[in-house]
Amino acid sequence: MAIEIKAPTFPESVADGTVATWHKKPGEAVKRDELIVDIETDKVVMEVLAEADGVLSEIVKNEGDTVLSGELLGKIEAGAVAAAPAAAPAAAAAPAAAAPAAAEDAILSPAARKIAAENDLDRNAIPGTGKGGRVTKEDAVAAVEAKKSTPAVAAKPAAPAASAPIFAAGDRVEKRVPMTRLRAKVAERLVEAQSSMAMLTTFNEVNMKPVMELRAKYKDLFEKTHNGVRLGFMSFFVKAAVEALKRQPGVNASIDGNDIVYHGYQDIGVAVSSDRGLVVPVLRNAEHMSLAEIEGGINEFGKKAKAGKLTIEEMTGGTFTISNGGVFGSLLSTPIVNPPQTAILGMHKIQERPMAVNGQVVILPMMYLALSYDHRLIDGKEAVTFLVTMKDLLEDPARLLLDI
Repeated sequence: MAIEIKAPTFPESVADGTVATWHKKPGEAVKRDELIVDIETDKVVMEVLAEADGVLSEIVKNEGDTVLSGELLGKIEAGAVAAAPAAAPAAAAAPAAAAPAAAEDAILSPAARKIAAENDLDRNAIPGTGKGGRVTKEDAVAAVEAKKSTPAVAAKPAAPAASAPIFAAGDRVEKRVPMTRLRAKVAERLVEAQSSMAMLTTFNEVNMKPVMELRAKYKDLFEKTHNGVRLGFMSFFVKAAVEALKRQPGVNASIDGNDIVYHGYQDIGVAVSSDRGLVVPVLRNAEHMSLAEIEGGINEFGKKAKAGKLTIEEMTGGTFTISNGGVFGSLLSTPIVNPPQTAILGMHKIQERPMAVNGQVVILPMMYLALSYDHRLIDGKEAVTFLVTMKDLLEDPARLLLDI
């Protein structure tokens, strides 16, 4: 019996998708709930799983093809058995050596097998958490992260990444690759924002010493108290932004046609870098979240972004965005507003600089803050007051707890 493989139902905000990767070829056996094909949209990658055991009999939409919601992708012949490949002479001479390899492949999902091959992982060393000890995509991603965090024992020269082109000195070589849907959508929205908004940026600087001292004093106790959640800087900035947004509600508003929509809540988008491009998951009702809940939420978003597991719901909405270019070493930038929001805060690198304090020159860890905003709605006074409020709260973090 033929079972149709159909594209998932896309949300209203997603018009169509692109077939990114087929993990099976026609004639190969598939198992129920096994990953068959990835569909890339302009927001997330959606996985399509097999509905029954059988054989992939037909591929209707090839990699790179555009598909609509519920459109036919291929077919599975339920209950069929894949034909055994013709035995090669070398394989016939050493049947005992071939058996372990087949067994090894059998415990890895296709996505996990691909990740293991790309990152030169020992497949037998990856612990499997799936059904029957099966190694899932998440297991493989975790193994890659563990490998990165473990220092190499042997002084072995690092091999270049398989996807990176190797250009010899003097060669005039070019490599052309299609832009991902996510990056294309980001580019479209950035150009739209610059062409449709009266955008400008105002700056201020913050002495980070009080926050750094507070963090250094309590980070170990914080991590122990909150089950391994580490205390970073982002939670202080989110809390300070929430308070500043309450005092300057126009910065938290959006424009809908000729109407101004004021939001009585603070849904803070946090820009996260992923292999596919920049994504902005949203901390819902950040005004009710503790520092630990904020740090835990951001950490979870980072893990999901690396694994490609962020959902459309997690990246939809948001009333204000914070982007931290400082993690990459950026000292100063002018971030672009994420419409329909009307403002975005840019954090930057903490840099020690000589500052005048009470007539004395003191070396302090300083950070530049940038607020880009839509001047159609937000006046300069509101923007400057917002940044001054954040500066005051961060330079005296006790005010965040005392709500003053």
